[in-house]
Formats: sequence, structure tokens, C-alpha cells
Amino acid sequence: MPETELKTKQTRRAAKPMRENAESMAKRQREISVSEFFAKNRHLLGFDNPRKALLTAVKEAIDNSLDACEEAGILPELRVELKRIGAKIVEESESESENTKPKKRKGPVPTERFELKIIDNGPGILTTQIPKIFGKLLYGSKFHRLKMSRGQQGIGISAAGMYGQMTTGIPVRILSKLPKKDKAYQVDLKIDTKTNKPIVLSEKEVPWPEKTESGTSVCITLEGRYQRGRQSIDEFILQNTLSNPHASFLFIDPDAEKFEYPRSTSEMPELPAEIKPHPYGVELGNFHRLAQDSSAKTLKDFLVKDFSRVSEKVASEILTEAGLKNSKLKTLSSENLNLVHQAIPKVDIKNPPTHCVIPIGEDLLTETLRQKTAAEFFVATTRSPSVYRGNPFIVEAALAFGGELSSEEPMQVFRFANRVPLLFQPAACASVRVLTKIEWKKYGLSQSKGSLPIGPVAVIIHVGSVWVPFTSESKEAIADYPEIKQEIRLAILECARKMNLYLSKRRRAAEAARKANYIDTYIPYIGEALQDMLKLKEGQKEKVIMTLRETLEKTRIEV
Repeated sequence: MPETELKTKQTRRAAKPMRENAESMAKRQREISVSEFFAKNRHLLGFDNPRKALLTAVKEAIDNSLDACEEAGILPELRVELKRIGAKIVEESESESENTKPKKRKGPVPTERFELKIIDNGPGILTTQIPKIFGKLLYGSKFHRLKMSRGQQGIGISAAGMYGQMTTGIPVRILSKLPKKDKAYQVDLKIDTKTNKPIVLSEKEVPWPEKTESGTSVCITLEGRYQRGRQSIDEFILQNTLSNPHASFLFIDPDAEKFEYPRSTSEMPELPAEIKPHPYGVELGNFHRLAQDSSAKTLKDFLVKDFSRVSEKVASEILTEAGLKNSKLKTLSSENLNLVHQAIPKVDIKNPPTHCVIPIGEDLLTETLRQKTAAEFFVATTRSPSVYRGNPFIVEAALAFGGELSSEEPMQVFRFANRVPLLFQPAACASVRVLTKIEWKKYGLSQSKGSLPIGPVAVIIHVGSVWVPFTSESKEAIADYPEIKQEIRLAILECARKMNLYLSKRRRAAEAARKANYIDTYIPYIGEALQDMLKLKEGQKEKVIMTLRETLEKTRIEV
């Protein structure tokens, strides 16, 4: 056998994978941290392509800033600076001369690098909390609280920093200025993805570069692609000004061009209250956990103190339905807790309180559409709060028609969840799915089956809840819960009916105007006929014609 052939066979034999056994498999098994998981599956958080990643990082920072300012009772002032720090990438086909053959690329096409800085005038962050908030995924204050807020999972801003670290290797820089402090505290950190823990590289006190008394500045260096258009940073900030008219925004784009959006109202939105879980929405496993963590001494106290809308009377009814007495909570068996959980749906309990969800308001929604569209008709509605899985939620809708809206384009849809614009995955969102199911032909719009209608119409749909059911961790679309879809449908239909009434009135007015113009044309002939019949003088004839015209004009005004 030739020597080369022998070496090839030996190489193949050496490369052949070895069979595993329990011991060898056990050696490689280890715990997977949440950071490590999302580092490999960053598309789940909205970092699946450079353009979207840039927008997602901006979104997460703005959400945190607005929440912090509102909770502290501060009118938000936000500045978003996007600076290109790498040379703009030239396409390979442009860089090659016509006389040379283009070289085959061996690696992925490079993207641009940006320095993203978001500064707010919020209350600042305690120095001990900075590493945990920005260097640890699934760390936050909102996950366990049942109240309406933009952030929910404690994963967004730390994931943005992790994406920047993965794509550029540059740490995140955070500056925090507390109201009573003379200087700001600066921290540079990275995330240890294997342990989901922050690695603090440096920390020191520095002068606060802003004029505000307090605030937070976050600087992330990341790969991305900046592009204007519908799904862009520009559009996201613009829509934020519409759903948050109490906030002022300044956006400085990579070309150093400034876009200022001053606040349109100095009135802060009402602060949502925190509520306790409603018994109807608590699953069995969570029910057991709540009982274990409760400070209540008796079963009855547990039901009254740890749940909303459970009075002493309701708690007694639940125990009676379960066939149990009011015993000590810690000595209660799992079987008895199961009986209590099974008895809850059989007892009539009021819906949870709704002061935990705050609407934008019909006036502001109408004004939003007025700013965004040059339409001729506007209408808005706010539905009464409802409940899904024990979670309170509220649906608002607004509709604009006519004017400069295109009659050849599909309906414009602006989606919001807890005042946050949703720019991606419209087809997967409950809001759009409801719109495609409505028979818009009844309202004079053309529509293909399963599609948005064609016509000069724009709608806003806002869903506010203590826990918005998004389809994924990237929070881009609202999930298909029947209760939420029904409320969206009723809100849109109410707006559509009012639009239909307006269109009917407009058609009647147009028909009356057409008839009036027809009559106006023949008024001189009517005057001449009356002059012949009644033997009127020339002056009397002109008086009759003038009276007829005045009567006709009064009829036009009434119409």
C-alpha cells in the first residue's frame, strides 16, 4: 500500500468520533447560565441583525429612562447620541477596479461600529446597583410587581451591553448622578456570560457633564447598521414622542444632525398603582410558592393578605367550598392547598382593581394621529379595563380618515404596548390580526381576504397591562389571547362605526350640495316664470330671486 494512502486511512481513523459512556458524558455536563444562553440565542432578544440590534439597544435604554423618570415624578428629558466610530464600509464590488477580478471573501461582510449614548435626567442609580443592573441578565425591580411599566423582565439593557461586548469587545460605561451628590459615579464593566455576573473593570467619581441635578448616562459601543425608514431609530423616537407627550427628546444622528422633539404637555401621566395577584390568574405551582413565601399565619389570612379582591367573607366562602377549616398555613399539606386552589374558581370574586393600568387618553391619542397624519376625520376610544389570566389590561384605539392619507396604500397601523412603540413583527401581533379579520368593505374600504384594507385610513392601538403577553423576549408583538383580541376588536369597531357615520353625513351633504347647485342654476328662470305669472315688476323679480338664493344658502349651511 502506498505511504500516502496509508497516512490518509490513519488520519480518517484518528478523526472518527469515539463512542460515549455515562462517565464521559457526565464530565462535560454543566449548568448553563442565562447570559450564556442568550449570547448564543441573541435573536430571541431582538439582536438578530445589525440594523435591528441598534434599534433594540436604543429601545431598551429609552424604556428604562422613561420608567425611572415617571416613578420619580420627573418630567423626562432624554438625549440619544449615535456616533459612527468606524469608517463607513464600502461594498466590495465598488472597491474593485474594472480591470481586476473581485476577490472571493473568506469571512462575513463587516458592519459599522457605533458609539451609542443615552442620557436622562432621572433619579440616578445607587452605586451598589449599577453592576447588577447592567452586568447581570434577569435582574430588575419590575418582574415581580403587578403594575403597568415599560420594562418587565430585567433583561433588556444588560442584553444590549452584552451584544456590544460580543461584537466589539468594548465594555459598557455608566455614569450615575444622585440628587444630593456633587459628582457622578462612573463604572466600566463587562458581563461574564458563563456565570451571568458583572466584571467591574473600573469605578471612580467624575464630574457630571450635564446641567441636570441628577440622571444616568449609558454608553454602549456595538456593531450595527443605521438606516432611516419605518423600522428605524428615527421612527421609534418619533413614535415615542406621540405616546409620551410629557417627555422631550433630542436625537443626534451619525451625521451630527440634531432632531429635537419638545414635550407637548407638562402634565405627568398618572402613576399606576401596584396590585396583588388575583386568585383567578394564579396557577397551582405559583399558588404553592406564594403559600410557602407568605408571612401570613393562617390560611384565611393568606387568602386575604396575599391576593386582591379577597375579603374575609370571600375567603370564608373559599374555605367552605374546599371543605377546610382555617388552620395554620405552614402546617397545611399540599393536598389541602390543592383543594383550596380548586375551590377558588367556584367562588364569585370581583375583577382585580384597574388603577394599576393607566390609559394614554382619547384626547392625546387623537392629537397623536393629528400630528402624524394630515387627515380630515379623527376619532378615539378607551375601553373599560378587562382581565386575562387574572391580569388587568386596557385597550385604546384611535382612527384617522381622509385628507392627505393615500387611498391606494394599505391602512397605516401604529401599535403600542405600555406606551412603547412596536415596530417589528406586525403580522404576528394580535392587533394586526384583529384588523385583518374585520370586514372593512362595510365601511367603504376595499380588502382582500386576510389582509389589511386599502384606503385613506390610519389607526393606533394601545394595549396597557401589568403584564403584556408578548410573543417573545424581544417584546415586538402581542400574543393571541382571546380576551385581548376581543377588546381590540370592540375598540376598532366603535371607531369604525363613528367613521361610517361621518362618511354617511358627508355623502348626504355632497348630495344636498349637488341638488342645491342644480337649483341655483335655475333660480333666474324661476324668477322670470314668477314675474310672468304674478305680473311682477323688474325690481320685485330681483327681490324674489334674492330671497330664493338666501333660502338656498341657509339650507346649505344647515346641511
